[in-house]
Amino acid sequence: MDRRTFVKAAIGGAALGRSGFGQTPAGKITSTRLGDNLFSFVGAGANVIAMTGADGVVMVDGGLAERSAELLAAVASLPGSGAVRTLFNTHWHAEQTGSNLTLGKAGATIIAHENTRLWLTTDITRPWEKKTFQPMAKEGLPNKTFYTTGSLNANGEKIEYGYLLQAHTDGDIYVFFPKSNVLAVGGIVSNGEWALVDWWTGGWIGGLVTGVETLLKMGDANTRIVPAIGPIMSRAELQAQHEMYRTVSTRLQQLIRKGKSPDEAIAAEPTKEFNDRMGNPEMFVRLAFQSLWGQMSPDA
Repeated sequence: MDRRTFVKAAIGGAALGRSGFGQTPAGKITSTRLGDNLFSFVGAGANVIAMTGADGVVMVDGGLAERSAELLAAVASLPGSGAVRTLFNTHWHAEQTGSNLTLGKAGATIIAHENTRLWLTTDITRPWEKKTFQPMAKEGLPNKTFYTTGSLNANGEKIEYGYLLQAHTDGDIYVFFPKSNVLAVGGIVSNGEWALVDWWTGGWIGGLVTGVETLLKMGDANTRIVPAIGPIMSRAELQAQHEMYRTVSTRLQQLIRKGKSPDEAIAAEPTKEFNDRMGNPEMFVRLAFQSLWGQMSPDA
């Protein structure tokens, strides 16, 4: 809390004027089979995973609230589907928690890191957006939280999950399905666009690098990685993202040690060789640079 207070004071009332950075536009909700009883969905605002079986449906993330009804109808139509018994929130963002209230009221277990639950209990107004996220109603709050790692036996599989420390936010988690060799990673990486470094709620660029390192220790060369945004990734693609973010993080740390401002960091083009693949970097660089303010200070 002390670090967050510091960076809030440092940024003051600055606004970047772009709302919804890092959020996939909602569209037609479609599914892809990842395993015998494991499916991914696109079109709900972020990628969603659903596992069906006799123990009930297990979902990873719930899309945007305005797409929840359509998403849950699509999940209900899956082979072997039934009631959603478990929902994971990979972090607090609206694209991940939009089905919390519906499923919480229906009695589902909602699993998240404790920091995610805490963020969902308070107003959040990030300085680069002209909106305030209101607290989640009590029925939609995560009702099973953890701090390090955990596991869940469901539908004939031991599902593993764990904390990624301060990365995209300070509540990011992964969810691993070993039988299907599928790893859901939430917003820590985005395939085809820059990740959102949400320093306002505890994320930072160095933690993003460390978080991806943790993910690379899981599974094997054939593991399929499901990010919050964009197509499913291979382990090789995840490795390439790690190298990219590590390079950019090093460059940004060199700039802050020289006392540069966010505008000067953008002008230095620390992402130059990656922009053709990842898109316009200005917002990413600005937020990633600002995320360093609470972690390090310029040399005297």
